Amino acid sequence: MKGFQFKWTVKNLAATILVLLLLGSAIAAYYFYSQLNALKENPQGAAQKEVHDLVAKVGQLIVLPVGEDPTVAVVTDLERLKDQPFFANAQKGYKVLIYTNARKAILYDPVNNRIVEVAPVNIGGQENPVESPGFEPENTKK
Repeated sequence: MKGFQFKWTVKNLAATILVLLLLGSAIAAYYFYSQLNALKENPQGAAQKEVHDLVAKVGQLIVLPVGEDPTVAVVTDLERLKDQPFFANAQKGYKVLIYTNARKAILYDPVNNRIVEVAPVNIGGQENPVESPGFEPENTKK
């Protein structure tokens, strides 16, 4: 008596592929549905996670102030920043971490994972650096 032999036919192959596609679609739908519900429950959660991840990456390169969450902005307009020495080596997409209490600003290149510039922040009498033209607030952790 011979053992069981399965013969792949076009019909069997098509049915198997269809079942796998349906299973994959169901798993993807459940994943995105659960992500949507998590976002609805905690809208700031994604922003907080992004800031936390950024601080963790930058924290591996430089000692960061303790007990303070930074305000994070993204460089968007180099033309408006060209007269500011802090942004002399900046490029679009660079992140700026501003520690108000520690009075420190850090310019970070996320593509090459490196610190580009560190400078003190003068708060008295100046406009909020996050609202300055040339870069826009990204996410803040509150």
